[in-house]
Amino acid sequence: MAKRKKNAKTMTMRRFGAVRQYRSGRWTASYLDPAGERRRAPETFETKTDAEVWLSQVEADMTRDAWRDPDAGAVNFEEYATKWVAERGVAPLTEELYNRLLRLHLVPTFGGFDLDEITPPRVREWRAERLTATGATTVAKSYRLLKAILETATDDELIRRNPCRIRGAGKEVSQSGQVATVAEVDALAEAIGIRWRLMVYLGAYGPMRPEEQAELRRKDVDVDNVTVVVRKAAPELATGKRAEGPTKSEAGKRVVVLPEFLRKDLQRHMDWYAEKGPDGLLFVGEKGKPFRRSTFGRKWRKARTAVGLPENFRFYDLRHTGHTLSTRSGATLKDTMVRAGQSTEKAALIYQHSDHERQKEVAGGLDRMVRKARERTREEREKGSGGA
Repeated sequence: MAKRKKNAKTMTMRRFGAVRQYRSGRWTASYLDPAGERRRAPETFETKTDAEVWLSQVEADMTRDAWRDPDAGAVNFEEYATKWVAERGVAPLTEELYNRLLRLHLVPTFGGFDLDEITPPRVREWRAERLTATGATTVAKSYRLLKAILETATDDELIRRNPCRIRGAGKEVSQSGQVATVAEVDALAEAIGIRWRLMVYLGAYGPMRPEEQAELRRKDVDVDNVTVVVRKAAPELATGKRAEGPTKSEAGKRVVVLPEFLRKDLQRHMDWYAEKGPDGLLFVGEKGKPFRRSTFGRKWRKARTAVGLPENFRFYDLRHTGHTLSTRSGATLKDTMVRAGQSTEKAALIYQHSDHERQKEVAGGLDRMVRKARERTREEREKGSGGA
């Protein structure tokens, strides 16, 4: 009888798969996958029974159509995530955000891993490290992106289960925006200069997003009725490029009824600064170029300092100011949502209808409230100067 070779194995055939024993005494198992390719267990077993139990689990998965190619998850995370973002078809600003989060917060940790190597412990460790290095809001955004990418990988059957399982990790803590007074809004409009003062007023009393104002055209303004139609938006990317496109949501397309006191500012801006022709931009710089976030940002910071507002008061806080003042003037929550171009499914079910006539009432209430506030400010100034 010929001697058994040193590396030879003892094989036992089964109804499903086969088990073999190495000369070391440990056992391995193998089976034919649905495509007829032989698959081996990723590790060896101490006993024959352990190997057979593993095979039984594989067979059960095949019976339930739950079997997954063990090599499916051997896809590099960075490659998969980059392709995932490119295939989303999201708005330019959102795509820019996703790529920034990938570059700064996800790829440095997970870029060298395959999808099936990203485990719940690794996700927890990554999140804990990020929370010590950057803001909680950024970590929440990054976690949501990671979870969304890996959820698609689960749907693609590249991994069995999404390893992002930390409750509440993707939730951002809402920080209430700051509210300026009527006097502070007027002071900001004065300090920023006559070319840009209308932008401050539209931000507060519109209340319009800066990217919406950047795409306003002459044809969108109706001075007689003191209204502005928001049709599109033109956010500015980090590269400086204007990304003209739709509003943030379908609700962003709206007719904004402005307070009567803005009629003069609206007419003056149309006469002095708006580009000529129906499609002329409403806001352009001194050299006739479209509104630029970087240029306006410098003017905004100077005006904010001159007025004495804190450094963390953003132009976007004018929208919060507008929300608050509209509510104080008698607007319902639904009224303010329509006015600001905000919409969610939950809001659509809960909040009342707000039509064009109601928006006129809101604008009228806002007009009266601002006029009274200005009158009080003038009276206080006159008393102060008289006392001197």
